Amino acid sequence: MIYEINDRKQAAFLFAGWQESIIWSCLQGVMGYIYADDVHNPVSAMAILGDFCFFAGEPNRELIAFKPKWNRQDFIIAVPRNRGWAKEIEQYHGNKAKKVVRYAMKKEGNIFNRNKLANLVEKLPSEYTLSLIDSSIFDYCKKHDWCRDFVSQFPDYSSFQKSGLGVVVMKEGIPVSGASSYSVYSGGIEIEIDTKMEYRRKGLAFVCGAKLILECLDREWYPSWDAQNLWSVALAEKLGYHLDYAYDAYEIYGY
Repeated sequence: MIYEINDRKQAAFLFAGWQESIIWSCLQGVMGYIYADDVHNPVSAMAILGDFCFFAGEPNRELIAFKPKWNRQDFIIAVPRNRGWAKEIEQYHGNKAKKVVRYAMKKEGNIFNRNKLANLVEKLPSEYTLSLIDSSIFDYCKKHDWCRDFVSQFPDYSSFQKSGLGVVVMKEGIPVSGASSYSVYSGGIEIEIDTKMEYRRKGLAFVCGAKLILECLDREWYPSWDAQNLWSVALAEKLGYHLDYAYDAYEIYGY
């Protein structure tokens, strides 16, 4: 049997030392869920939020096979704590699981140069404007695939307004690039950043990232960054982050 863990402290030790803000969101009960093999004395657990699922403790095939009833999506990014979990994921999901490499950026305080970031924002070409995500932009993002994850983990604008944060570059009143809170945890956010296909390679994501970091610093929030690819690593490093380590994950289709 697999159980939802409501007293999330019961499973916290299994994720100890794992510096992933999505896990923190789940353990803090801010967003996401924790599931385990036992309510009171778990030895295997998973933290699931949006597209991400992190497995910790002893490898457990039943937990890998488990899909919460509320979860209607057919895609998940599974992150194993160790090789034992990775083998179980590969064996259970087979060809549905595509192994990829992601990159964890260090979570360091006082690494951002405010003046440098502000100067980057000032370099936005005059044909574009910057805007915080308001209710109308929130609704726009919900309806368009390229920017949906800017707001996808928030059920409505009021919840986003309360705990989320995002900025977009606008062209003729329409968002074309942005950086936003994919998820939130106590004291920070996990950044989601993207640009509409035809506006890429113009430096717009760079400006959005700089602006979002400044907005976080003003609120005393930490802007956590986990990179999907080396392009994202390079962008993060230009903004002040440092690479921590590369890790394996599995993109599972037909979840």
